[in-house]
Amino acid sequence: MSSNSIELNIENKVAYIKLNRQEVFNSFNREMALSLQNVLDNCANDNQVRAIVIAGNGKAFCAGQDLKEVTTPELNPGFRKILEEHYNPIIQKIRTIEKPIIAAVNGVAAGAGANIALACDIVVASEQASFIQAFSKIGLIPDSAGTFFLPRLIGFQKASALMMLGDKVSALEALNMGMIYKIFPIGIFEEEVKSLAENLAQMPTKAIGLTKRLLNQSMTNNLEQQLALESDLQIEASSSNDYKEGVTSFVEKRKPEFKGN
Repeated sequence: MSSNSIELNIENKVAYIKLNRQEVFNSFNREMALSLQNVLDNCANDNQVRAIVIAGNGKAFCAGQDLKEVTTPELNPGFRKILEEHYNPIIQKIRTIEKPIIAAVNGVAAGAGANIALACDIVVASEQASFIQAFSKIGLIPDSAGTFFLPRLIGFQKASALMMLGDKVSALEALNMGMIYKIFPIGIFEEEVKSLAENLAQMPTKAIGLTKRLLNQSMTNNLEQQLALESDLQIEASSSNDYKEGVTSFVEKRKPEFKGN
């Protein structure tokens, strides 16, 4: 399945979504934003998809908003529509789809592109990748939930500086400050991403989805609320076929075969 700007390939229960506007470093216009939402919805509803990878074709992951769109009167949707109909729904889908989502950042991730990556469950980067909160360079404020996730990932002080100064952060710097999970050499980047994604797809993805729900709620819950939710969701997890398979395979000393239910 594909559109002009989004490519989708499903292999071994992994959905590989690729941003595909290489000529503008995969920057978003309205068509790409709406297409990505549609593809995410399809992946959420497809029982054969148990893990999702978001990546970029070409040299970049995503350069953020296509500025040509917002500076061309007949194309410009306006910033309210861009946020409320493009980026906000993308972030909400990434966080509410109860399947593991990997951002595979091969090159530059700037502005909304960086923040879409950081909203994913696991962010891996090639050694050539970089992250830029580019908004202040053109007089804008960070959007796409950057002000929500980045301070929680790297701390308030560091996030403030990166957002106000617009510093370019290398993959190694991002790793060292806790912004991302791992770096892979560019020559084996796709191979390592595939290995990680297929490993996740073979895990008990029912429990992983519930874990994601817990992490989302931990952003706003107090301790008592979080403990109560853990109790409820542990009961749900313990009723799953994956739990039964996990225990049975442990007793039988064999590799488990999880189905994600």
